[in-house]
Amino acid sequence: MANSGVLPVDAVEVMRTGCAMCPFPTRSSITSKGAGWNGIALESFSDIPGVAIPDHEHPTHFINLLTRGEIKAQWTTEGRSHSAANSPGTIYLLPAGSRDRLTWSGPTTRIVVVMAPGFLSRSLENTAHLDELELTTHWNLRDRHIQSLMLAMHADLEDGSPAGPLYGESLGLTLGLYLIRRYSARKGDSPQFHGGMPKARLNRVLDFINQNFTQELRLWELAQLAGMSPHYFCELFKMSTGLTAYQYLLQCRIDRAKQYLRNPAFSVGETGVAVGFADQSHFAKVFRRMVGVTPTKYRG
Repeated sequence: MANSGVLPVDAVEVMRTGCAMCPFPTRSSITSKGAGWNGIALESFSDIPGVAIPDHEHPTHFINLLTRGEIKAQWTTEGRSHSAANSPGTIYLLPAGSRDRLTWSGPTTRIVVVMAPGFLSRSLENTAHLDELELTTHWNLRDRHIQSLMLAMHADLEDGSPAGPLYGESLGLTLGLYLIRRYSARKGDSPQFHGGMPKARLNRVLDFINQNFTQELRLWELAQLAGMSPHYFCELFKMSTGLTAYQYLLQCRIDRAKQYLRNPAFSVGETGVAVGFADQSHFAKVFRRMVGVTPTKYRG
């Protein structure tokens, strides 16, 4: 497995009295733990009661999206207290290293994404030498781009991550790049891409995917194989193939599945597992979306 140079992040945690712990009093209903994401994690918390969260520090970048509940929140950070009405769509963007305490009234449902220090800077070619990019703090933010990306990551986990970690990591990278462009104290320059990926590097990556499409491929792994940052890799791969790496991986799986379905020795369920899907329902859902018919109808 490729080494991204980013410390692993498995769960949504804050530091309190020297211990890492979940900031909320309820268990997560959806988690990326086990999804294989690198340097980023997501958890969804349903029906969190009104709560007072004592003073704590964020060891990671903390992006909190309120998806349900109308509440009044009060928070104290950097020695100053604030309050605001929160409703679905409210986002807290809290950089790694920040400290606060927080209370709110009434039940809420939240999606939280955390990013390891170093995840942002190592995503871009021109900032990879930096230890970390500093984000600006926002407690009552509304940003439909952040919201849509977090909901897409959540949906991928709900669906069982049918493409393995590649799609979720790609969404996390896109979210990270957006945060750099919009909310970083030091803006990353927008690189200009011309001509696509060099042919030798592209063929190296395509051969690797074609030989390993049944495995859980990683974005950092493919980027390192091409010898470039994840952002640069994603841009040049799509420019060269017309597909994202995630789309190309799914296409490889579906093309091989078609071959297996023409062989009566393979059942639909066996076919899905053979080409890399976790189970038959995930396979059938993706196959129908890409081919237009169910695997059973395709088999005829």
